[in-house]
Amino acid sequence: MVKMRTSALCFLFLCALCGVFRTSACCFRCLVDVMQSVRLCAGYVSTEANVQSMDDCFETLDRLFNFNAKVIEAGRVGLGYKDRLKDVMQAAIRPVMNELGGKTNPDTVYESKLQTAADNFIAAASKVPRATRCVPPCGFQTQDGHYDCEKCIYDSCNFPLDCPVEKLPVDENDPTQMSCDVSFPLPADAKLLWSWKFAEQVETRQVELFEEMTIGEDNLYSISSTKTHHQGTYQCEIYSGKLSVVRKYYYLAVTPHVVVGHSELQETFELSLLPGGRLRTGSPVPSPLPPRVLIGICFTSLLLLLIFALGVVLSWKKRAAERTGRNEES
Repeated sequence: MVKMRTSALCFLFLCALCGVFRTSACCFRCLVDVMQSVRLCAGYVSTEANVQSMDDCFETLDRLFNFNAKVIEAGRVGLGYKDRLKDVMQAAIRPVMNELGGKTNPDTVYESKLQTAADNFIAAASKVPRATRCVPPCGFQTQDGHYDCEKCIYDSCNFPLDCPVEKLPVDENDPTQMSCDVSFPLPADAKLLWSWKFAEQVETRQVELFEEMTIGEDNLYSISSTKTHHQGTYQCEIYSGKLSVVRKYYYLAVTPHVVVGHSELQETFELSLLPGGRLRTGSPVPSPLPPRVLIGICFTSLLLLLIFALGVVLSWKKRAAERTGRNEES
């Protein structure tokens, strides 16, 4: 009897610690009254030592309920469904209490009955509505959170504050606009502020690398004509009062104007080629003549021109001589 009383006191103390520090897994304690647990375990007999042991009974409850990941997950119900979850647990454990409470039974019987109760709780609790309005993948979403039966409290949606980096390609000189919006409801009980920061030339989420640019009530950040020095990561942090709600990241990848022109020419050239690098035959392209033939043609043309010029000179001299002879005769 002394051991039973000591174990009960230890169990009460441990449960109090769970409620104060909220660090231990106490899913069973959240939904079952302490005195119910003591009454349930009062008749637990350890077959190995052949003694009544509430300590061993509480260890069995921990293993089957408090440290059971399936039980914990089944207990993550939507906001406002804690009472319904408690009714589910009571319905699962009540038959065991009615059958075993106030009687001595071996641990094998407890193991079987409590395992059935845990399975029944998992099956029924999994049908209780979840926190379906949690919008992944990021943001502190408290309004649509879930009940955490480990901590006996309603918790947030368990998403990180920082969102993944969103890449935004843009050509140099083009306008750019970034809109810092979220898909979940923002708190309505405090003033909302948007803080914009910038980390130049890097893609990152390391908050210490960012320098503040603006803070105010505008969720848009615009650049009228994007330049290469605008390339980098832009961080938008939304505040509800002094509480940070979400941090979004945009990596602006700026393509220089020269590269854009070169890419367009390259694309045009590639479109004019057939597979294998051959030019398209839509317009026939004359085959170039061999270099020796070209030299021969040029040399022949020059020789003909020289002969023609020499002929002209000789003809002019002959006519001049004949004109001189006629003048002497007369």
